[in-house]
Amino acid sequence: MSETPVTHFSGWGRYPRIAGRQRYGENLERITKGAVLSRGLGRSYGDASLPPAGDHVVAVTTRADRVLSFDRDTGVMRAEAGLSLAELNRLCWPLGWCPPSSPGTQSVTLGGMVAADVHGKSHHSEGCFGAHVLALRMRVADGRILDVSDDSEPELFRATLGGLGLTGHVLEVTFRLRPTTSPWIEAESERYDDLDALLDALAGASLDWPYTVAWADLSSRGKSRGRGILDRGRAADPKDAPRSLPVPRRTFTVPVVCPALSELTIRSLNFARFWGRPQRRLGIAHPESFFYPLDVVGRFNRLYGRRGFTQYQAVLPARSGRAACVKVFDILDRMKATPLLCVLKDFRNEGKGMLSFPMHGLSLAIDRPMCDHTQAVVDAMNDHVAAEGGRVYLAKDALTRPEHFHAMEPRLDNWLRVRRIWDPDSVLKSALSVRLFGDAR
Repeated sequence: MSETPVTHFSGWGRYPRIAGRQRYGENLERITKGAVLSRGLGRSYGDASLPPAGDHVVAVTTRADRVLSFDRDTGVMRAEAGLSLAELNRLCWPLGWCPPSSPGTQSVTLGGMVAADVHGKSHHSEGCFGAHVLALRMRVADGRILDVSDDSEPELFRATLGGLGLTGHVLEVTFRLRPTTSPWIEAESERYDDLDALLDALAGASLDWPYTVAWADLSSRGKSRGRGILDRGRAADPKDAPRSLPVPRRTFTVPVVCPALSELTIRSLNFARFWGRPQRRLGIAHPESFFYPLDVVGRFNRLYGRRGFTQYQAVLPARSGRAACVKVFDILDRMKATPLLCVLKDFRNEGKGMLSFPMHGLSLAIDRPMCDHTQAVVDAMNDHVAAEGGRVYLAKDALTRPEHFHAMEPRLDNWLRVRRIWDPDSVLKSALSVRLFGDAR
């Protein structure tokens, strides 16, 4: 076991930076003693995996990454919380299995997938990761080690799925993999000239394709604002796919922090992305290219400069209709906050976690460099999302105010009740819990 001195570190958005200590080791039962939070690969964007500022210890789980059991007939696996999704893919693809509900990066641990109850391009067909979790082994605030599931301490189990690590340290995860005909993806992408056409195509694709996602260009103006590209996919038929297993892609790492993204470069990149694709493209795609396109650029967060960036992800309920989405775009235009990236996904039912993010509706994920008026932009979007009955994704959040989140989240009081039962003194806490739930530093 090793522990760093007090140092400053951050989430993937590089904002905020918090002072604390990080403890490493292969034995999670040992390194979580006295730690206020567990942290995996640090890919939550804001402050969800950061301790409160000060001399607090975070248990870093990445050295505890063993597979403890795997049933090849049922696909049920039990593994330590520090196992990464990249390693899980490497192990499972040759065996004809794949992880359910894969998020947009492989650089995430099983514990992080539980804490955020991650979703992916398959939410409309497979739900959140928590829907496939059968049991958790965890250390609760009083030091006990418990095995929880829908049959044993079900409230704690469901509060932990999407509970951001605030109900206990996740030590082991038992979950069910999904059988697949091939790790390769039969992929199809198509360009659409305006937002209405793009959203119509996204809704239609969700009926027939297990994986769907849309990118929208918000730097374009007039009728073409929101034009974009729809990607859809399914596991490839073995007769059409390469016989070899996918080889991990080579990556390029951004070597230094370099503010390369201005309004002009954002417009140029969006223009090139839209017109650089054929109107329609079919083919067999590498699974890493399809599911994790940004992983090919290591440390791409450095491109946003020293101030970092934020990803604002919200879901608007289906009953709000398309106008609610358009109003978000209007807010960004009015406040001169054109995003580099806008990703749209079709969500179906809520997850079983008490604070799981998705609901039936449309998800929008928007990347913006941090600047002087970013807080005001987030406030304006949150006013609108709360009024529409939507919610934000706390795994990406750094700026939501407590009054906004409380207005968005009618399930919060029940989750806080369960948290108080298991941790009445708020022994487990984070910078996020101080910001949103009033925990003491």
